[in-house]
Amino acid sequence: MIAQEAFQHLEPKKWAETSVLEKLTLLEKVQNNLKIYAKELGTEDAKMKNNLIGENVTSVQEGMGTTVMPMANTLMGIHHLYESLMHGDLPEPINIRKLTEKLYEVEVYPRHSKDKLAAGKQKGYLHIEGEPRQVNPLEKPAGIIAVSGAGNYSSSIEMAMALFLENKAVLHKPHKLNEATDRIWEKVFEPLIEVKALAFCDADQGKEMATLEGLHALYFTGSTGVARAIQDAASAPLISECGGNNPCIIVPGERAWTDKEVHHHAIQLASVGKLNGGAVCGRPQTIITSKNWVQREQFLAALRKAIREETFACSSHYPGVEKTKETFLENQTSAEILQPEEGTQAKSDFVLIPGISEDDFAVTNEAFCQVFSEIALDTSNNVDAFLTKATDFCNNRLLGSLGCMILVDESTFESNNARIHKAVKELNYGGITVNTVPPNIWLNAYLTWSGNNETTENLVSGVGNFGNAMNFENVVKSVIIDDFHSTSFELTNRKRVEHMLENVSFFSIDQSWGHFAKLAGQMMVDTFKGKDF
Repeated sequence: MIAQEAFQHLEPKKWAETSVLEKLTLLEKVQNNLKIYAKELGTEDAKMKNNLIGENVTSVQEGMGTTVMPMANTLMGIHHLYESLMHGDLPEPINIRKLTEKLYEVEVYPRHSKDKLAAGKQKGYLHIEGEPRQVNPLEKPAGIIAVSGAGNYSSSIEMAMALFLENKAVLHKPHKLNEATDRIWEKVFEPLIEVKALAFCDADQGKEMATLEGLHALYFTGSTGVARAIQDAASAPLISECGGNNPCIIVPGERAWTDKEVHHHAIQLASVGKLNGGAVCGRPQTIITSKNWVQREQFLAALRKAIREETFACSSHYPGVEKTKETFLENQTSAEILQPEEGTQAKSDFVLIPGISEDDFAVTNEAFCQVFSEIALDTSNNVDAFLTKATDFCNNRLLGSLGCMILVDESTFESNNARIHKAVKELNYGGITVNTVPPNIWLNAYLTWSGNNETTENLVSGVGNFGNAMNFENVVKSVIIDDFHSTSFELTNRKRVEHMLENVSFFSIDQSWGHFAKLAGQMMVDTFKGKDF
């Protein structure tokens, strides 16, 4: 279908006036369909990536992790919202704290029993400008939002957000890489297509969709260059999520990290760096250390080993990334090529660039593939002095404002609590995590995702934001704080990862005790499995 035909198919006024009960019923039908088509989505996603790689290396379960799980999480958060609306209420936040005269911190996650089991010690917050205010989505006016899907993930969660959080009918266009999975998403969302709340157009209809008259807004996930082009041509405001050079700030502790802690965080970083072949918008790229941190070389050695020997190879499928790696290698003389599994898997080389300077190519360019750089700031190990220098470097030198990661041991956090929170407040990033990885913000239905303090004139990582299933207005950034010893994602055993991705996907669709038991039981069994690559 061309964009104009899809646009004309929609009945936004009818959707806006649909009752909460009818919308909840339709939502449940979509969730049931997602369960039916989950493995088919994973199969098509894996097939697309394997065709680009030239080898059959991406599993169906990995495909499910990049398609099913994000959408399932979003739909479940919306489901909880609409259950509250059925009782005439908006869901209450867990806690509200005033940070400054105009800035509030609202604790929103975890709220529900199953979320608490999955979250462990993890907590999620929204930073909101002005007095926190929630809006009932059913009271928002009718309209149409056009959604341009991402290329790296075939899970256009913005569709669900526009439909159920903004009360708008949706016109969706897939990225050309994801046309096959988009045909399956049409089956999943068939109940909403039938009521003319949703329509799909062809992947080549980007320009035509952007210039349609009568749109309320456009949602776009992709590169900064394309976002700027759409912004210039569009007839409606653009809400965008692009990329950037995301930092991982390692705070020099007031105690030495144990060998086990060094190893643990090296594994965590290596794993998130390889995830989806590095084609993850929120993945950390630049590791920030102190020049005087006595464990710096120990950590870099552990990271090299984790990348090369202790986490399995992942192939980079996204078009053009091999050229990107070459460009980083050409511009950074300290670059090292690390080969997981001795280089036997296609397109799986990892580039590590230690000891960059503040003016280097690696500071002002995004990799969007398996590249890490590391900069050792010339500052003392004093927490305040280091964070002051790191914050200035991140805010004023690194490209973009999407995601930021901070690693700090529990005793240093406890004795410098106010200073750590000050850094979280001052860092100009739309998503900030402490002791976990920024992509977890994107996967959380209660948080938002995009750039921070950007405008149409200085667009890099995005203007506006997506998300927030509790429907708070004026969100500035989203924050997750976790335990120093928490485990986010470890690519240390292929079968364990595949089991986890499949079981988490089905649990995210249907948070039944049966699905939880299967997830927890399999994880317990898999804990005893060693390296299988």
